[in-house]
Amino acid sequence: MTTNFLHPATSGEYIQHHLEYLQLNLRTFTMGDGGFWTLNLDTLALTIIFGGLFFGIFRFVVTRLSSEVPGKLQNAVEMTIEFVQQLVKEVFHGKSTLIAPLALTIFVWIFSLNMLDLIPVDLFSRILFCFGISHFRPVPTDDPNFTFALSLSVFILIVFYNLKAKGFRGFAKEMLTVPFGKWLFPLNVTFRLIEELVKPVSLSLRLFGNMFAGELIFLLIATMPWWIQWTAGGIWSIFHILVITIQAFVFMMLTIIYLSMAHE
Repeated sequence: MTTNFLHPATSGEYIQHHLEYLQLNLRTFTMGDGGFWTLNLDTLALTIIFGGLFFGIFRFVVTRLSSEVPGKLQNAVEMTIEFVQQLVKEVFHGKSTLIAPLALTIFVWIFSLNMLDLIPVDLFSRILFCFGISHFRPVPTDDPNFTFALSLSVFILIVFYNLKAKGFRGFAKEMLTVPFGKWLFPLNVTFRLIEELVKPVSLSLRLFGNMFAGELIFLLIATMPWWIQWTAGGIWSIFHILVITIQAFVFMMLTIIYLSMAHE
């Protein structure tokens, strides 16, 4: 679709234009073809940029720690780290040097990417349109490819902690005998597979669904007359800040809970 978002024919075309990704087909190296071998360049670029920005800010603060008069940035980073560490201590009952850094990375990374939803919907499009780029979605967390990849990483860690804590034989015995005993092992395996597979699906769809709905509401507001946009957009932005924070927190908490369940 090649609709110029500056002069859309209908509100539907305007919304549809903003819901299209900047894509690259790896087979043909052409833009916007879609299909399995296609990269969403806007999602990849923003996740890498904000991941590097998060790492750089935290490393900058850690290497310049001050115990005398800490600045506002150091206070914010320390509060965030202490908050996540306290949650991990309360929820995860094992010993691991990975869980707290993982939880911190998930929370800050998802929260920063969610915050992009508060940027005016046409800002990125107007800037990039000057460089010949007609499609760009500025919120990576409303891309199901990214949210599912993130939850799949958590799923791999769940399997890893199951094997680490119980060993292969213990993990296999648990799958075959719990909860109905060894004689009903087909049911046990079926229920266990469903239970484990539901975890990454629910993680990814929860984050994607909430962020996609928020983006869609902002696009609908943008199609309204200008004198309504400011009021409706301001009210929804205030409410959406809660949604953004809650979704990052929920993803982090469920990750800690799932890993704790696998470890116990």
